[in-house]
Amino acid sequence: MTGDERVVPRRTGAPKHCGWCGRRLPEGGNVGRRRRYCGQSCRQRAYERRTALQRSGLPEDAVVLSDTEIAALQDRLFQLRCAAEDIVTAAQDGAGSGELSRLAEEVALAAKDLEQLR
Repeated sequence: MTGDERVVPRRTGAPKHCGWCGRRLPEGGNVGRRRRYCGQSCRQRAYERRTALQRSGLPEDAVVLSDTEIAALQDRLFQLRCAAEDIVTAAQDGAGSGELSRLAEEVALAAKDLEQLR
């Protein structure tokens, strides 16, 4: 290796997700900047959010939700709590492993749905 050459570390194989919508980004090459957004519309929405935050004086990591979004989030949290309570009740009533397994799957699905905030 000559003095002008340098070793560039390879990018990790960890999946990357869009900075706006959370979708998984396609694997890119090892050249250039990593993608932060899956498309131009997500890039634009992120830009609009950044500039609105700068104008409002809110911290950059602030999350602003509308009343409708808060109500939907509360509904999803309620569904998750009810599904968890169903498992507790079924276990106390001596439910079989099949029923408990089915109820646990419902909790997992409700939690997975809750992860999708956008």
